[in-house]
Amino acid sequence: MKRKTIITTTAVLSVAVVSLFFLNKEKILGKAQDSYADNAAAVCECEASWFPHEQTPPPKEGDGSPFDTKSTTNCIFHQWSWQKFLWLTKPLANGNPLFLDSLDVVTPEMEHVSPQLGLKLVLSSINQAGPAGVLVSNPKVVPGKTAGDTVFYSIHVNKILMDKALIAASEINSGKIPYSNLETFPVGSLELKVSWISTAAIPKEKQGDYFITKAAVQNKSGQYVAKSVALLGMHVVGVVKNHPEFIWATFEHKDMAPVYDWKNNSVTVKEEKLFYESGETSGLSGITWDRTNKKPLTPNKAFVLYEYGVPKVLGTNAYMSTSQSEPVNFNNIDFINKCVASKLKDVFKNYFYNGSIWLDTDGLSPEDQAKTIVKKQISSVLLDSLARGSSNLANITMETYTQTFKDSIHKINAGNLVNCFTCHQSQNFDKSRGIGKSPLYLSHIFESYLYTTKPKILTTGKNAKNANLKTKLIEETEALKLRQFDEFVRNNK
Repeated sequence: MKRKTIITTTAVLSVAVVSLFFLNKEKILGKAQDSYADNAAAVCECEASWFPHEQTPPPKEGDGSPFDTKSTTNCIFHQWSWQKFLWLTKPLANGNPLFLDSLDVVTPEMEHVSPQLGLKLVLSSINQAGPAGVLVSNPKVVPGKTAGDTVFYSIHVNKILMDKALIAASEINSGKIPYSNLETFPVGSLELKVSWISTAAIPKEKQGDYFITKAAVQNKSGQYVAKSVALLGMHVVGVVKNHPEFIWATFEHKDMAPVYDWKNNSVTVKEEKLFYESGETSGLSGITWDRTNKKPLTPNKAFVLYEYGVPKVLGTNAYMSTSQSEPVNFNNIDFINKCVASKLKDVFKNYFYNGSIWLDTDGLSPEDQAKTIVKKQISSVLLDSLARGSSNLANITMETYTQTFKDSIHKINAGNLVNCFTCHQSQNFDKSRGIGKSPLYLSHIFESYLYTTKPKILTTGKNAKNANLKTKLIEETEALKLRQFDEFVRNNK
């Protein structure tokens, strides 16, 4: 009897060891061991401590946070995203949301933006990433209006990200650390991109549904004019413990554009939307930028390709098979949106969370997390990939024309879906220094800052010449980023 027990125990241990080996092997190889496939019966709740909005605390992100574990869940990333947005937008005593008063406004090259006309929010950038598309509102949404208004963008960073960026750029440019490195931004690093439009683009009876503030807006002649602007969307991009790749979350106003109907292969809307003229459309022309004529192939027909960035199969309501379990992820986003909306009392109840994306780094050391960013194809959402969350994440006001790189809706599949990691990769765009890879290069503003602070700019003689060289370097970064974008498009064909 005793001998039988020993044999049985040994057999069980052998099975356990073999099972553990294969589980670890799959993890090392990047196979989809989906610890994010939460119990479908569980719901992703918002928390009572987030409300009222005036008292929303910042989410825990470091030691002792929900991310300080070897086994995370899908829900904690959605909870972080919503709580971070609520904290950033919580109203201060002066009426401003926290992010406008507490973060630095910077250019796409991470230079500080000086206040204009006594206003901290300064808007001059109108080009989206990639092919430099420009989003213009549907004029018909305002009775009697004959021309649309252009969407502007601002970038905001916190001190944690800025301090690391300044030190890292100095050390890379001086040769203290190599151009290819495993440096990462520290926990708490934060970057926002925010989209704005003149309140003149919005019907008066709906303006109360938007957060509105004053901004110095640059006109076509280069002069700044004080205008009332409405907040349309926000990317919230932050580092938490064990996730140096950032969590990439996005928020939008709920009343701007329709969602494509994949079952019927069309969009049909009876009323005018801010970016969609009433009527029907099918195919991708409304979200495809014509670089030759510098306008969308079909104006005023912008739509959301996938609700919450979760892809579906054409002709059905079935979810596409990706590295993220569905419908658990979709349902978590939907539930937490409804949970927050039921508790918010201010204007931000009219904004919703459109999803986020991150990597499965469960059980990896900090060094292996950094290596994963530079060695893996982090944008892939195929079944054996590491990307988690919204597989085709985009914001209708910021990635209007880069929601897909395909020219036909019939060509989109799991192998060519587009998300934040498609363009925010670890490889540098400055090939003059050779091929370089670093987790730091996920931030486009950091890489642009690195390029525009090359040592040669510091050795130029006169101030005027310095300014001219700086302008030239900024133009070069734009050209290099466009060239890199074209490479990403070709690789995604």
